[in-house]
Amino acid sequence: MALNPLRLVPLRRAVQNVSYTILSNRPLAYKSSISLENIYPNSSLKLTTPAFVPDPKEKFSGFIPIEKLDITYSASSGPGGQNVNKVHTKVDLRFKLDDADWLQPELRQRMLELYGKKLTKDGYLIIRSDLTRSQQLNLADCMQKLRTMIRASEVTEKAPTPETEERIRQRHLKAARLRVAEKRDSSIKRALRQAPDRIDL
Repeated sequence: MALNPLRLVPLRRAVQNVSYTILSNRPLAYKSSISLENIYPNSSLKLTTPAFVPDPKEKFSGFIPIEKLDITYSASSGPGGQNVNKVHTKVDLRFKLDDADWLQPELRQRMLELYGKKLTKDGYLIIRSDLTRSQQLNLADCMQKLRTMIRASEVTEKAPTPETEERIRQRHLKAARLRVAEKRDSSIKRALRQAPDRIDL
């Protein structure tokens, strides 16, 4: 005996209503007993990045304001298939050293002494990176290079003491004496290898 499909419509609606009622009484997502809401019940659980305030007593804290840098992207060179032509992953980071107010004046002067030859005619310091095929990784590489340069300019070289200078001078004299002695020994060995001159009577 064939069932009339029109009689099955109320039955289907009843089943849908029952399933909707069952699902509405259940929680929508499983929550573990060690979830953040259970561990920190009074916390707002909002992830925020605190504003960085540099210490004025510290020469360089490692923080570089990215909004004060001129960053451009271009196509990388070298092998890499069609991705090289499609994605601009090479990073050029530049900033004017004289106008870098986020650096202390003594650090800027020291960087000018160390990296003055790398500056452009307009006084810009340019750092490039196309190490990887990722734009963000190349940007991070440029930032790390800039931090390394600033850290290197932060170190002040101490003048050697007179005792250290005398010790270095004695080492140089000793090395020169050894070099002359080795040359003398090698010349004597070469002279002994030669055949004696014939004396005609």
